[in-house]
Amino acid sequence: MKKIFSILTSFQNRINRYLVLVILSVSLLYACDGGKQRSIVILYENDVHCVLDGYARLRGLADAVSDTAWVGLTSSGDFLHGGTAGAISGGQFVVDVMKEMGYDAIGLGNHEFDFGTPHLTKLVEENGLPVVNMNLRSLHPDSLFFTPYIIKDFGGKKIAFVGVVTPESLISEAYSFFDKQGKQMLSLCEDNLVDEVQKTVNEARKAGAHYVILLSHLGEASAKNFLTSHRLVASTRGIDVVLDGHTHSRIPCETVLNADGDTVLLSQTGSRFKNVGKLVIRPDGRMSTELIPVDSIKQESAHVRQVTDSIEAMMAKVTTNKICHSDYRMDLFDENGRQMVRTRETCIGNLVADAFRAVTGAQLAVNNGGGIRAPLAAGDWTYGNIVDALPYNNYLTVVKIKGSKLFELLVATTSNSPMEDGQFPQISGFRFNLNPKAVGKARISKVEVLNDKTGRYSPLKMDAEYTLCTTDYCVTGGGMYNVLRDACILQENIMLYNQAFITYVSEHLKGEIPERYASPQGRINMK
Repeated sequence: MKKIFSILTSFQNRINRYLVLVILSVSLLYACDGGKQRSIVILYENDVHCVLDGYARLRGLADAVSDTAWVGLTSSGDFLHGGTAGAISGGQFVVDVMKEMGYDAIGLGNHEFDFGTPHLTKLVEENGLPVVNMNLRSLHPDSLFFTPYIIKDFGGKKIAFVGVVTPESLISEAYSFFDKQGKQMLSLCEDNLVDEVQKTVNEARKAGAHYVILLSHLGEASAKNFLTSHRLVASTRGIDVVLDGHTHSRIPCETVLNADGDTVLLSQTGSRFKNVGKLVIRPDGRMSTELIPVDSIKQESAHVRQVTDSIEAMMAKVTTNKICHSDYRMDLFDENGRQMVRTRETCIGNLVADAFRAVTGAQLAVNNGGGIRAPLAAGDWTYGNIVDALPYNNYLTVVKIKGSKLFELLVATTSNSPMEDGQFPQISGFRFNLNPKAVGKARISKVEVLNDKTGRYSPLKMDAEYTLCTTDYCVTGGGMYNVLRDACILQENIMLYNQAFITYVSEHLKGEIPERYASPQGRINMK
């Protein structure tokens, strides 16, 4: 019996030694091949617009996933402006957080040009941000501003990140691309963008990229028929995934066919850190994307949270001052998530336009809906709340225009209705009817001007001259489709548009928002 037990024990020891050798061999094999059996996970965001609360969770999620997968971090643009942190720091606060995140590649959005291209390039260079962009070029001489793509190695697989920003920026941020005389200084390859993207993708493939991911800020619907991400994919080959931005769309995962009929994945996270995206590339090459609500992420990076908390504390010293009180909420979005300020009359738009007219004494006022970026909740409004809603460095300007020019302005700025358009007018001192189904001038009818003394409206006179208050962006900065570019300027650089709003609600309205702003007032009537 002892002999049998000894034989069994010897046999078991041999088995154990064999298992140990097998385990060691597998471990060594895994170590030698760089862990290629792991999946690659790319976490992505777009259109954060200065919302700092989200970065710590994104970094925390990346750290957690890195235990079992190769992890990358990307942005598809519109991070520098569009909120309080960008407005009061020229974007520096946002950059301070982003440089601690460890991004692998960062694409540009149109709002990265809000402070001007020199300011953008300075921030990128001084803070070492890994920006990729293939279509921002100087015309004199012809040269690229940033590297067109970055190739990163993930467990032996090379991924090229290519950046592209919408040529629509030439209109929405015209002041960054044209000099004061209207001469174009910078290009976005607006005439040959598809060919230039294809050229860049081919170069990345030639450089050894196994996968090509496009960090796109083109969007899914173009108000002025600029190239969309869908159209770009359909016209090119060699792109595997498009991580998109610009239109604030929520797209968990969509498949689009390229020029060869091959499937390309496309995703967009929405905006303002509501979600982050997760792209998974499995060892066998299968790919998928999904969206993760930021509120559901339990992990946090303590280091990044410390950075954002310190910035929030600095901002609080100036942003928590109470300006006024409102019993009424000023909404920005409708029940379907569409931005109402870009499609119709809104309470907040009326309040902003009234502020323009009140502080300048102009007969009329117009503000582009895209200049209003956040809703205002019922309750006390602080300085920070107001700057978050009106974050741009736009100064009030008063111009003299004829009635015919105002009519032309209304036709241009409503031409894309019912689509969302950042140039849609929020108005004061007049009213009009809008028929989105009509074409051209027929869309606009019954334009009537308010007489402040009598409180009555009378028909717009095409040959009469009126004073109009708007922002410098809408006069000389490319806003309102440049309709006012040649208008006679009576006053300029009066005050920032958010300061005009503060002056109006605190001094003219005595710190209390009246009931007339609780609902639309019939200034823009859809017919």
